[in-house]
Amino acid sequence: MLKGLGGMADMAKMMKAAQDMQAKMAQLQEDLKTIKVIGESGAGLVKATATAKGELTALEIDPSIFNADDKEVVEDLILAAIKDAQGKAEDRAREEMAKLTEGLGLPADMKLPF
Repeated sequence: MLKGLGGMADMAKMMKAAQDMQAKMAQLQEDLKTIKVIGESGAGLVKATATAKGELTALEIDPSIFNADDKEVVEDLILAAIKDAQGKAEDRAREEMAKLTEGLGLPADMKLPF
């Protein structure tokens, strides 16, 4: 007589799991804004700091590279450091997402929205 209620309980569990996942995703989005990564170029002469969301927050340049004749080299080092920081930010965001989805039975390479 009450056999059909098992499906409703499973549906309730799925809805609860979806809500939990949504809350964890929202928290992860906030966490990615505070996780810092540092990209470097020129053996550390230029360092770019970014959030795991890829937002550039700081740029540190060793004064020894400031020479008017080397302007293009300095520009290249700055760009390289920023690109390195952005790459590290993407990697870190992927790592954090993998931690989140690990126990949920979702494929490791599943692309969820960021």
